[in-house]
Amino acid sequence: MKFQGTDAYVATEDLTVAVNAAVTLERPLLVKGEPGTGKTELARQVAGALGLRMIEWNIKSTTKAQQGLYEYDAVSRLRDSQLGDERVHDVRNYIRKGKLWEAFEAPEKVVLLIDEIDKADIEFPNDLLQELDKMEFYVYETGETIRAQNRPIVIITSNNEKELPDAFLRRCFFHYIRFPDADTMRQIVEVHHPGIKEALLTTALTQFYEVRDMAGLKKKPSTSEVLDWLKLLLAEDLSPEDLKRDGPNALPKLHGALLKNEQDVHLFERLAFMARRGG
Repeated sequence: MKFQGTDAYVATEDLTVAVNAAVTLERPLLVKGEPGTGKTELARQVAGALGLRMIEWNIKSTTKAQQGLYEYDAVSRLRDSQLGDERVHDVRNYIRKGKLWEAFEAPEKVVLLIDEIDKADIEFPNDLLQELDKMEFYVYETGETIRAQNRPIVIITSNNEKELPDAFLRRCFFHYIRFPDADTMRQIVEVHHPGIKEALLTTALTQFYEVRDMAGLKKKPSTSEVLDWLKLLLAEDLSPEDLKRDGPNALPKLHGALLKNEQDVHLFERLAFMARRGG
């Protein structure tokens, strides 16, 4: 079971090595990188390439580890008991299975994505240590132990918003997705916008990397944002000449696809103003 990338996803050699190493070691693959560099999409592409079903657990700031295992609805059971409902005699009627339970009881091997784990409380990763390590957990209400029938391929993503515990990191295979260089970015663009004219692509990517390299930028545009920008350029049928700026630091055309906060827009405007005064 080897992952080699797909026609719809440009995977670098070090990324494919990381995925296959995690599969071989049967350890979770922890993927970090800037937002928009394809971490979540990686799990989908791994599942598709290996012909496996994917189970996705999207983490929020309020998500608790227990929710990934199961949740017991004691309130509903109490209400039903007051109403004389026969369902109260079987506690299983009030247990809602979580994503880990779903992955563990799957009759076939699946890909389990735990997306943006760094959004949750700092204790969240520690609360899943044993379950991800032993691939089992205990259900106190029923007295049963749920074990994985087929060990899932676990892919965990993080935007590096907070540090993860050392004990959790020890149980993972780690990979950091570096931002694509110009050659890799060209391959990615070709996948999403096949046949784009070379002159337009060269001009657009030159401006894109100039924006990313701008000192003082609060949020650098990501891969997903340059793809959106190129989609707009193609939709507007703009030529390389249309992308020319008034000065070396003027705002790019349709800059709202690249710059996502007012501080960065003001930075470009100030630099453009200073460039005009200097000229």
